[in-house]
Amino acid sequence: MPSRLAPATRRSRPLPPSTVALNTLYLPELREMIATDDNESLREFVDALMPARVAEFMEGLDARESWRVLEVADPERRVEVFGYFEPEKQTALVHALVGDGDAAAMSGLVADLPADDRVDLLRDVDEHVVDELIPLLPIEDRRETLRLRGFPEGTAGSVMTTEVVCLKENLSVAEALTEISKQALGVETVYYSYVVDDDRRLLGLLSARQLVTHYLNPDQPISELMERDVVTVLAMDDQEAVAETVADYDFLAIPVVDDNRRLLGIITHDDIIDVLRAEATEDALLSAGMAPLESGYLRTHWFTLACNRGVWIGVLFFAALLTAFALLRYEEAFDSVWWLVLFIPLVISSGGNSGSQSATLVIRGLTDGEVSLGDWRRVLRRELLMGLTLGTTLAALGFVSAWVLTRQAPEGHTAPTLVEVAVVPATLLLVVVCGTVCGGLLPLMFQRLGLDPALMSNPFVAGIIDIAGIVIYVTVAMAMIGGLAGG
Repeated sequence: MPSRLAPATRRSRPLPPSTVALNTLYLPELREMIATDDNESLREFVDALMPARVAEFMEGLDARESWRVLEVADPERRVEVFGYFEPEKQTALVHALVGDGDAAAMSGLVADLPADDRVDLLRDVDEHVVDELIPLLPIEDRRETLRLRGFPEGTAGSVMTTEVVCLKENLSVAEALTEISKQALGVETVYYSYVVDDDRRLLGLLSARQLVTHYLNPDQPISELMERDVVTVLAMDDQEAVAETVADYDFLAIPVVDDNRRLLGIITHDDIIDVLRAEATEDALLSAGMAPLESGYLRTHWFTLACNRGVWIGVLFFAALLTAFALLRYEEAFDSVWWLVLFIPLVISSGGNSGSQSATLVIRGLTDGEVSLGDWRRVLRRELLMGLTLGTTLAALGFVSAWVLTRQAPEGHTAPTLVEVAVVPATLLLVVVCGTVCGGLLPLMFQRLGLDPALMSNPFVAGIIDIAGIVIYVTVAMAMIGGLAGG
C-alpha cells in the first residue's frame, strides 16, 4: 500500500517572485516533455525535486497537463505532490479527470490521501463527482470517508485523521518498536503512539523519544513508560477551541475521543496551523467589515468580491448616514456658533479610534481565551480608566488647539471665550470614555448573544461612536454656551 504521508496542509499562499520567475522559464520545457510523451524526463523531474518544489513548478499547468506529470510518478510521490497543490487546482484536477471518464485513476489517488485531506477535498468538489468517486474507493477507505464526512464542518471530527499508531498495554519496548515499524507506512505521524484496550479505549500515550531513550531496556513494559493523563478533545468540539488547546500544551498532535473515551483519531499540528490561519484570516476580514472569502483575494472573482465588500460598505454607509442626520438635527446650533464645526472631525475620530482600539483588544482576548463573559466588570473598569486617562490627555491637547485656532474669528463673528472653548476638551473627554467603554463591552455583548465578537468590527464601532460623538458634542455645547439652546 502506498504511504499516506502526503502533506496535510493544503497550501494557499502566493509563490515568491523568484519562484514565479523560475516557473515561467521551466514551463515551456515541461510542456515540451508532455507534448512529446517524454515519460522518462517527466519521471526524473518529479523524483529529482522536493514534492513542494515540484508542485510550485507545475503551478502554470492546466488540470490535464498536471495529470500527465503525476501519472508517471509512483503512487507515493504522486500523493505527496498533489498534497501541495492549491485547493482550487486539486478540485480542478478531480473534475477534469472524472469529467473525462477517468474516475478510476482519480479514485486511486484520492484513496491514498490522508483521511482528513481526502474528506477536505471531497467537500470542495461537486456532489455528482463525489457520488462517482466514493463507490470506487476501497471498502475500508470508503467507510472511513463517509464517517468523517458525517462530522459537521468546523468540528474536531472534521479535521482529524484516523490513521494513528495504536499499541496494546502489555507490549514491551522492543515489541512496541516492532509494531510501530509495521504500522508506520499507513499513518500520518509516528511521533506519538496511543495505548488502547480491546475496545479502543485510550489508556495512555507514548512518544518516540520515550521509546528511543529506553531502547537499551527492550523488555521494559510500555505500561511503565506511557503517560496516562492524556489531554483529549471530543469529536464535536469546535476546531478553534481544539487549536487553542494544542497551542496551550505545545502538542504535535492531540487525540480525538468519543464520550466513552474510545480513540477516534488525532489532529496533527499541520491541521492546527491551517485552523489558526483560517481563523486569523476570518477575524482580520471581519474586523475590516468584510465577510470571509472562500478563496484568496486574487483567486476570488471581482464580482464576488464586489458583492462581499458591497454589502458591508452599504451597512456602513447607512451608519454614516445616521451621523449626517445627527448633524442635520443640530444645524441651527452649528450655524449660530461658527467654530463648533471646525472640531467635528477631531471629536468623532478621537472617539472612533479609541473605541476601535478597545474592541480589537477585547476581541483578541476573547479569541485567546484570556477574556470571558464573566470578566465584563473588569473590562468595564479597565476601559473606563483607560478612557479617562486618554481622554484627559487629548482634552488638554484639544483645549490648547481650540484656543489657538479660534483666536481669529471670521468677519461678523466673535472669537469664543475661555469657557466656550472648554466645550472641545470636555467633549473629547466624554467621547473618548464613551468610545473605550463601548468598544470594550460591545464584543462581549455580541458573544453573549451567540454572535461572533469579530462582527463588532472597527468600522462598526467607529460608526456607533461617530453618532454618539455628535450628540455628546452638541449637548455639551448647549450646556456650556449661553443662548445656544435657543438657537
